[in-house]
Amino acid sequence: MLKLSFLLTLLSSASFGHWHDEAKRSGVAIYPPACTRIECPVFDVIQLGNGYEIRRYNSSVWMSTSSIQDISLVDATRTGFLRLFDYIQGKNSYEEKIEMTAPVITEVSPSDGPFCESSFTVSFYVPKENQANPPPAKGLHVQRWKPTYVAVRQFNGFVTDSNVGEEAAALQASLADTIWAAAIEKSRPDSTTVYTVAQYNSPFEFDNRVNEIWMQFYIEDELLVM
Repeated sequence: MLKLSFLLTLLSSASFGHWHDEAKRSGVAIYPPACTRIECPVFDVIQLGNGYEIRRYNSSVWMSTSSIQDISLVDATRTGFLRLFDYIQGKNSYEEKIEMTAPVITEVSPSDGPFCESSFTVSFYVPKENQANPPPAKGLHVQRWKPTYVAVRQFNGFVTDSNVGEEAAALQASLADTIWAAAIEKSRPDSTTVYTVAQYNSPFEFDNRVNEIWMQFYIEDELLVM
């Protein structure tokens, strides 16, 4: 129960924490400290822009919830995380415990109005040793990502329902008139997800917290002209 309480605090809506001044100004370029301790998906940095970072992620495997309808991203993420926490604790068809990884991501498909429910899908990155045959579980499904590009903006503190929209809008604004913005728009007809929120840190890490807004897109490698 103590371990569960510890992890649930990660999804708290409290907003505090210190931040490197450079990262706070730029919104990029901090390697998540959690990834030095636990497994994270592998990526290459393609470009550091003004307020954004472009990454290319290798193929990866995620265990995901079904769509969660809620007006609150924080509440939906907590609901999804509880399901995924049970999964990694052995509540799966193989009764197998799985190592914790980072980040926990929440894919966001916003509603049309401020008081309408949005759709959220919460996902856990599957460790490499489990990716060939992830244990199945009722109510969860596997997502296998091909190599993909992601536009990223980082922000400090804890994720709240108010700051995610602001940070997503800031990322979109920083990408304006770039080839990345065009690629994101071109990719969206294939998905209702507008952006993804990635959370990395332990709740007891108050300094240099790293959260991210992701906007995924696909582009042919040979079309990249830097």
